[in-house]
Amino acid sequence: MLSERTGIDKSHLSKVQNGKAGLSDEKIRLLAEALGVTPADITHEENP
Repeated sequence: MLSERTGIDKSHLSKVQNGKAGLSDEKIRLLAEALGVTPADITHEENP
């Protein structure tokens, strides 16, 4: 489960998914790592 792999509570992940909460840079990094993508893929920012 994604919440177990990231340490982010599943209720918080749900709020993020619905645009009602955000994530710190560290949590974005953990989420990206768990999903096998880059943080830029999640935030839609350009890679430096």
